[in-house]
Amino acid sequence: MNISYAGKRPELSPDQTRKLDQKWDKLAKLIEWKGQREAHVVITTERHLTNVEVTCNYYDHPLVGIGSGPDYFTAACAALEKLEKQALKVRTKFRDTKRGPKDKSLEGASEPGAVVAAEENEPVEAEPVVRIYRVNHHEQRKPMTLDEAILEIEDRPYIVYRDADKECISVLIRRPDGNFDLIEG
Repeated sequence: MNISYAGKRPELSPDQTRKLDQKWDKLAKLIEWKGQREAHVVITTERHLTNVEVTCNYYDHPLVGIGSGPDYFTAACAALEKLEKQALKVRTKFRDTKRGPKDKSLEGASEPGAVVAAEENEPVEAEPVVRIYRVNHHEQRKPMTLDEAILEIEDRPYIVYRDADKECISVLIRRPDGNFDLIEG
């Protein structure tokens, strides 16, 4: 990783330089996946406070870590920790959007709904995959009375509606003999 400094960089003890080098190496492992990266470090001092700003690009995202402290070492450590958190966040977003989960229920099946037996290589009927479909999920429907629900059910086997009188969710089910069952929630 190429590091360019702007501002006065103070001398550090060997232990402090080793610790900072370890932090830089850890950051370099995170962001140097393809090619060499550059980091720009700006060091400013205001009275008794030292500010360190580290900037680098990762997957076209500018990562900026700003740290401040009484000396250069604590400010640089804080800035590198913030930069590491940002790099991990961008990295997980990149991985999550580029990779999708595999559907393990159909893995290795020759056709949907059939599973190949491991010993005999003959298709064995498996239970169908249960899917849930949300219909009119975001539509705001007005509450209706029981009479309106009976008119609305027409040829459907059931209807779920908000009861206007009792202000609760109700389910009206058509029985095989033509009568109705009412379930109130």
